[in-house]
Amino acid sequence: MADLVYPPVIAAARTMFRVLDNRIRVEGAEHIPRRGGAVIACNHISYLDFIFCGLGARPAKRLTRFMAKKEIFDNRIAGPLMRGMHHISVDRSAGLASYREALAKLQDGEVVGVFPEATISQSFTVKEIKSGAIRMGAAAHVPVVPMALWGTQRLWTKGRPKDLTRRHVPISILIGEPMHPAKGDDWDVVTKELRTRMSALLDRAQAEYPDQPASDEERWWLPAHLGGTAPTPAEAAELDRG
Repeated sequence: MADLVYPPVIAAARTMFRVLDNRIRVEGAEHIPRRGGAVIACNHISYLDFIFCGLGARPAKRLTRFMAKKEIFDNRIAGPLMRGMHHISVDRSAGLASYREALAKLQDGEVVGVFPEATISQSFTVKEIKSGAIRMGAAAHVPVVPMALWGTQRLWTKGRPKDLTRRHVPISILIGEPMHPAKGDDWDVVTKELRTRMSALLDRAQAEYPDQPASDEERWWLPAHLGGTAPTPAEAAELDRG
């Protein structure tokens, strides 16, 4: 599978982040296998998360194929890029086809990235997650690697205007030890363990983050339990239902 589009896109993104002085910290990249299939399970707080999740795998010299909703592939600008980077279109009315495509990529030794929360977390905590990442890992006999991002919400998140040219924004990418789900596991138990690991990584990323809001108006990007004005998890769940 030739990758003529992906490397230039990564190079362009890295150049932009250098120009903007977005200080990107990647920790734990040694947990991503350098060969063979793997599932990356990442939290979701920004429309840009697939870019930074993908950058987290680059120290291992891996290109990540993301499962993304079909609407992105239908976009006249983003669609050709998504297809050129061999990402996986997810049609929620026909989810089995995308699952099978992801499974085939894993069995071919690819890294597949998923956001198990399915939608952006407006509380900036890890929502309840779906079991798909665990099930794919078990079916393909590959590890599931938890990941947490922090800082990306300051550039573009749900319900806030995008600020893609904002300078000096630190971005944290923390990667945890892989899990090895197997057929016969209790999916609920293993999925809860994955969420626990993702939450622990996010908690650490938040605790170690070098920036604090400069004013009360800036407190929107902090979760409520850290003194921010983001919705609580219960409030965010209501917003999702609305």
